[in-house]
Amino acid sequence: MQITIIDHPLAQSRLSIMRDKRTDNSGFRAALADLGAMLVYEAARDLTTEEFPLETPVASTEGKRLRKPPFIVPIIRAGLGMVDPALSMIPDAQVGFIGLARDEETHQPVPYLEALPHDMSEETVFLVDPMLATGGSLLHAIKLLVERGAKDITAVCMVSAEEGVNALKESGYPVRLVTAVIDPSLNEDAYIVPGLGDAGDRLYGPRNIDL
Repeated sequence: MQITIIDHPLAQSRLSIMRDKRTDNSGFRAALADLGAMLVYEAARDLTTEEFPLETPVASTEGKRLRKPPFIVPIIRAGLGMVDPALSMIPDAQVGFIGLARDEETHQPVPYLEALPHDMSEETVFLVDPMLATGGSLLHAIKLLVERGAKDITAVCMVSAEEGVNALKESGYPVRLVTAVIDPSLNEDAYIVPGLGDAGDRLYGPRNIDL
């Protein structure tokens, strides 16, 4: 499995803002937007382009554009925070949605929403979620995509845990990972250590509804 760690100084500075427990919701959202755009920028590095004729103010030349934009799929709720950064980089991308809640006792994903095309065999998919902890949610989402024929999947996660990365490696799924850091461990509640806490709560406030 291909793993790309974005250790650019600007990416690491935004990650530090997100890690800091003193950062409020608005500051966290702003840092996440910046870091999300950086990660998507890197994830898009190998996308295929095509040339087309264009006119500058002074001459004719050839321009380049994406041959086919990727399909952005956030794992909500926290993954919603990465949609706007992704679209700021790739404004003509389409977006699907996978909703997974976390069972706080078993730490397993609980599906509650699925909005995806039936056939994704021709799509390049960017699966976006700020956190890769145990890998349960991400693997469930990848399974849904593969069942629809997806063969080119890039997981874009800001903070990844070693356990989740190993789970992806062992899954055998056609996926690569773009992340800003791989943290060493999980605590007894399956939160990444040092991590950044609950990304959904830090984006939007504590969850106040049952799913």
